[in-house]
Amino acid sequence: MKQIHVLLGATLLFGLFSFKADESKLITKTGHISIFSHTVAEDITANNYKVTSSFNPSTGEMVFAVPMQGFEFEKALMQKHFNSPKFLDTKQYPKAKFKGAITNMEKINIKQEGVYPVTVEGDLDLHGVTNHVVEKGEIHVKAGHITATSKFRVELADYKIAFEKGKPSTNIAKEIEITLNMKYQ
Repeated sequence: MKQIHVLLGATLLFGLFSFKADESKLITKTGHISIFSHTVAEDITANNYKVTSSFNPSTGEMVFAVPMQGFEFEKALMQKHFNSPKFLDTKQYPKAKFKGAITNMEKINIKQEGVYPVTVEGDLDLHGVTNHVVEKGEIHVKAGHITATSKFRVELADYKIAFEKGKPSTNIAKEIEITLNMKYQ
């Protein structure tokens, strides 16, 4: 009986040391995403520095989690409208998520400094709607650090965010510009 306990303990101990966390993944918990809306009535900008993201340089896999209430606006009223049930309903949909991968990872040498153009493909989940997206960006390698950047546009109606009448229909663009900057550790 004692031998069974020793064997079981040794097996568990071996198992714990055999399965290490994936050390090749790079992570940030302070990624930055900004949104920009331009209309004749007004420009709206918001910043979010609470974005969590992981990047696996060996596979190109990228994952983003964006806390929607983390966006900060110049005017408190804009932030209130953004979070309201009539716009993004951030209580019901607290996070936007992206899961995908860089499709041209073979063209990136993470051991050599430089700026590498990339194409990222995956699924973007926003406001309870998931759409397949393909976007351009860049991977910056400098002094052993990796940064991912991109600027792209999102059509709000594609995520069931639409305004037919009232002030939001003239003050908020139908297409929003998204800029992201992720400094991975």
